Amino acid sequence: MSIKQLDDAYVASTYRRFPVEIVSGKGSVLTGADGREYIDMGSGIGVTAFGVADDAWQAAVTAQLSRVQHTSNLYYTEPCARLAQMLCERTGMKKVFFSNSGAEANECAIKAARKYASERKGTDCATVVTFKNSFHGRTLTTLAATGQDSFHRLYQPLTPGFCHIDPHAGGIYELEALCARTPVAAVLFECVQGEGGVVPVDGGFLREMAAFCKERDILIMVDEVQTGNGRTGALYSYMNFGLTPDVVSTAKGLGGGLPLGATLLGEKVEDVFAPGDHGSTFGGNPVCCAGAISVLERLDDAFLAAVRQKSRRLCERLAASKGIESVTGLGLMLGLKTVRPAADVVAGCIEKGVLCLTAKDKVRLLPALNIPDDLLMQAADTIVSVCEEGL
Repeated sequence: MSIKQLDDAYVASTYRRFPVEIVSGKGSVLTGADGREYIDMGSGIGVTAFGVADDAWQAAVTAQLSRVQHTSNLYYTEPCARLAQMLCERTGMKKVFFSNSGAEANECAIKAARKYASERKGTDCATVVTFKNSFHGRTLTTLAATGQDSFHRLYQPLTPGFCHIDPHAGGIYELEALCARTPVAAVLFECVQGEGGVVPVDGGFLREMAAFCKERDILIMVDEVQTGNGRTGALYSYMNFGLTPDVVSTAKGLGGGLPLGATLLGEKVEDVFAPGDHGSTFGGNPVCCAGAISVLERLDDAFLAAVRQKSRRLCERLAASKGIESVTGLGLMLGLKTVRPAADVVAGCIEKGVLCLTAKDKVRLLPALNIPDDLLMQAADTIVSVCEEGL
């Protein structure tokens, strides 16, 4: 049986896979089983921040593998402690809880918010407000937090205690009205709604909302699962807007290719969890943390400036195309509204050796943060040519 046949026979049918089998790669070039090479403009949905088989990342991971690949969280390990220190020192947050994914990081954030509010305002203060068009994960609770009805339909009843406001329409007035009738523990949001179509939220609204929440001791929780770890040209996307969150969740690019989630706890909630309140068997795995250290230590100011420069060049090239109606997003997290259907564009790009993604009705681009300029512009030219076919 071929790999596709094996996959079809034995892997749960939850993915619409592209007709490409990846067998190897280096940096931003992936190689298929047929020997074809592809420029990777998706980086595993924003995971391989420094590309495939990155030398520094490999060295850090293999060195830790030769020491110990796992211990339980009943013991101390250096990579876990060092990574937590780096995250706190780079963000001003106080404590970190490690998990395995973005959904788990968001679960931890929600638990922290409800415990904090329960202890200070009473057990009826449990509502977490999120934004319409948001995406926060695929567990029952993070699906409930997700502000898209299409994700809710199959899995009723979902976890209660979530309300959704429209940051692009009702804005602060909708939040004020909601808080007047419902005890609100926290607001959880993405600064750029990735799965919702790569849509940035207005910075003025975010700052107004943050001030409103601070006055009422409502926790401000930023979902940086996709936007974090340099993706938007800042270490975390909230830094582009001058926000000071109480909780930050992140994953994807942090591990560089290994499963790692992190929930960063600010001063208000740094001691909200006591022993036994939360846990994870694999969270803080030393191999995953060693890989994350190699990623995080390279995301300095000069590197982030280079990400912003790549973004400017890419946006200029794409926006000049008659086949692209608009370009949205921040940094190297971009959404293209194309004249041709997004799925057709992605299929055409695969034929020409470029791997892209979709988000809603858009083509989504999440290249490695260190993709060489020549490869980036070669990919951009290919995307433009496909978008303009037949026009």
